[in-house]
Amino acid sequence: MSLIEIKVPDIGDFKEVEVIEILVKVGDTVKAEQSLITVESDKASMEIPSSHAGVVKELKIKLGDKVAEGSIVLMLEASTSANTSAPATTVASTPAPVTASVTTPAPTSVAAAPEVKPAPVSLPASVDVPVQHGKSHASPSIRKFARELGVDLAQVQGSGPKGRVVLEDVQGFVKGVMRSGVSASPVTSGVSGGMSLLPWPSLDFSKFGSTELQPLSRIKKISGPNLHRNWVMIPHVTQFEEADVTDLEEFRKQSNDALAKSGVKLTMLAFVIKASVAALKKFPAFNASLDAAGENLILKHYYHIGFAADTPNGLVVPVIKNADQKGIAEIAKEMAELSAQAREGKLKPADMQGASFTISSLGGIGGAAFTPIINAPEVAILGLSKSSIKPVWDGKQFLPKLMMPLSLSYDHRVIDGAMGARFAVYLAEVLADMRRTLL
Repeated sequence: MSLIEIKVPDIGDFKEVEVIEILVKVGDTVKAEQSLITVESDKASMEIPSSHAGVVKELKIKLGDKVAEGSIVLMLEASTSANTSAPATTVASTPAPVTASVTTPAPTSVAAAPEVKPAPVSLPASVDVPVQHGKSHASPSIRKFARELGVDLAQVQGSGPKGRVVLEDVQGFVKGVMRSGVSASPVTSGVSGGMSLLPWPSLDFSKFGSTELQPLSRIKKISGPNLHRNWVMIPHVTQFEEADVTDLEEFRKQSNDALAKSGVKLTMLAFVIKASVAALKKFPAFNASLDAAGENLILKHYYHIGFAADTPNGLVVPVIKNADQKGIAEIAKEMAELSAQAREGKLKPADMQGASFTISSLGGIGGAAFTPIINAPEVAILGLSKSSIKPVWDGKQFLPKLMMPLSLSYDHRVIDGAMGARFAVYLAEVLADMRRTLL
């Protein structure tokens, strides 16, 4: 038995890379070609394998260290029988192969956080997920993905060849954690949806200039964790479209003139709600929810449309119940009443429950497009931006048309891209000619 130095082999053009994961500890028995550490450059992550089999006696690096070709990783007590072709006191002259996978650089906010390895997520005893003991087999990109979510790969059952952990395995594990009832804390606590992430950056901003502490409103404290959960857990896709509402806007103005004495004021959003009901009937998957197991789609035969209402304390979402059974004037009147109650803080819980589809309108403020976050357990949300006059080609000439931007976010687990595009196109067609709702 003799000690040998295990060094970083040739890693290509990278002069210096960072150690982001240490896969072994002192006392571990390793095999030749077994991965010892994971290093990362700004373009790729790589696992450094051992050139010999033996027992780890001493680690020469730690998390966050910068290493290059020839850097000593650890001291290994190698067995002569396991490495008969290599001198006992030297590293094999031919470096072992290194696997690499292209990764996307982490967001700026994450990169600025302290380099701390996230605590592993553990499932409660009530969750029945097979546990793998020993070293998990996974590619560098999957290991990086798991690290960012705070998932301990040793607890993830691999479904790939020879038990290799693939992306779907990590995602399924996280869903299991969420369904198990692990409490979700606000992002400021460093925990999100039961997953331990890097600590939230904590700085003394007063060092850079004058500051003021402003507590979050109650609404934002409640909605923030929900929005964060929805963004993390739902694979969002946003389809953008424009609707020609030139004729509809003219009709709206004329109708308001006729309804002036009644006190009812028709808004464009009221028309969009009615048009959305028509689109939901044509594409029922948008008026649905996934069950808790994520295996069945619950199709809803009611059309309760939520709409985001701006209040001094933040956005709330009142719900127009049975919008399919109401006329546009009735929808507009109910919207006005609910919006007034929202601004006064008098909305009842029942007024904000049961939505099957939500619309968020920023048309009165501005902007060209945005990505609205789906309001779970719904599977889609429609965003409206400010309409503007644009030249539109009718086959012979350009005509000035009032175009309304539509931003449709949908759950990609339920709705594929083709269906998302068809829904948006059909909705735009209905808004261009509301007579389609009669068909």
